Amino acid sequence: MSVDRVEKVQGGGAEGGGVAEADTMAAAAVSYYSVAPGVRLNVRSGPGTGYSLVRVLPEGARIPIFCQTPGTNVSGPYGSSNIWDNIGDGQFVSDAYVKTGSDGYVAQRCSL
Repeated sequence: MSVDRVEKVQGGGAEGGGVAEADTMAAAAVSYYSVAPGVRLNVRSGPGTGYSLVRVLPEGARIPIFCQTPGTNVSGPYGSSNIWDNIGDGQFVSDAYVKTGSDGYVAQRCSL
């Protein structure tokens, strides 16, 4: 799976013909969320506990969520959820450990 990272670009330009900000944005800006306090969170290669461990996020980590997809149901500090957050190319974490402020999807669905 490929994840395209998009950054918000401020519009503007030389006299007589700046580019409007809306025209320079290819997609919505990515939002960052906090991992549950005191948790070192496993990052998996796919949306489930059966996928290989890629790395471990340190306590206090803030992560981008590029897209979300259903996978293994996991119980964590923020309840039980089968939603997995894509935080980079081939990197997924259980949404049950991420403070999104929602029990549902907060980002677009991943196209796996």
